[in-house]
Amino acid sequence: MSRQVDVLVVALPTTAGWRGAVPALAAAIERAGASVAVAAAAPVREVRTFVLTDLVQAHAARTAALAGIAAHRPRALVYASATAGLLGPRPGAIWFDSPAAENRPGRHGLWQRPLERRRVARAPLLLPMSEGGLAGLDPRPAAPEVVLPVPVEPSGPPEPAAGATRDVAALAYAADAEKKGLARILAAWASARRPDETLLVAGQPAGPLGEGAEGTGLLAPDAYRALLRRARVFVAAPRHEDFGIAQLEALADGCRLVSAPAGGPYPALALARALDPRLVSDDLPTAIRTALDASPDDYAERAAALLAPYRRAAFDATVSERVLPALLAERA
Repeated sequence: MSRQVDVLVVALPTTAGWRGAVPALAAAIERAGASVAVAAAAPVREVRTFVLTDLVQAHAARTAALAGIAAHRPRALVYASATAGLLGPRPGAIWFDSPAAENRPGRHGLWQRPLERRRVARAPLLLPMSEGGLAGLDPRPAAPEVVLPVPVEPSGPPEPAAGATRDVAALAYAADAEKKGLARILAAWASARRPDETLLVAGQPAGPLGEGAEGTGLLAPDAYRALLRRARVFVAAPRHEDFGIAQLEALADGCRLVSAPAGGPYPALALARALDPRLVSDDLPTAIRTALDASPDDYAERAAALLAPYRRAAFDATVSERVLPALLAERA
């Protein structure tokens, strides 16, 4: 039998963001001196609606949690996503980007929203990735809250120096074309680009996507971040963004962030407005052109300063000083 651990993290590795976030949390727990295990849900079949998608994913997370609890006898649980906690067999902390109360409106969240309210009410600790993640919870729960954004680090030195000398004009990430607003991005790019400028779209099949736009195919994380270090501009156009790790990574690697306004917590949107409000606009072609034509300045340095609360050092401090004491206090 496996040894007892302090914390079991129940993971739903359904997106690139969560696949990166869970190992970061587990590593931070270990660096803080606690023991940790991860119970990852098995892949699930694709289904047509949010209602069914959340159901099969929640069942997979429950199965993983039951197996993890039996194997590791954890003192505390962390459910990594609101969906992972919906059918959890035992109360635990919930680490979430955006609750079902906000990102599952109307018929899309018929069973998720009421069940989420009950699960949140029972949770010993809530770990929203941003203050905006709490806004959708109504009523506001009485559970302790610790804001815990996913850590974002620069992936390496800029390639080449930051500014207009970068050799990739623009980059976007759109593994989920509809959610990430790919059609809007491509239309804006076709209007804004000059003949020698190309937009690369990570997460889309390799090959032409439209005028001056090419898909890169699926990239390993290191290859994707290397492209960010070469890109002058990162373009985003979601209508709703739960967190937006790709936009934060773009800022960390020195890109100018252009984004359409969007609903959801989306913390990078406020950072983009603070850095250059002209680059957050429904007039996406003009914002893109403004970013591409910008002269080299201190944008990247100012972005790095604004990202301080998202760096690993801040993440580790929060886990060590606030998250673990709250998780383990009742079971000491």
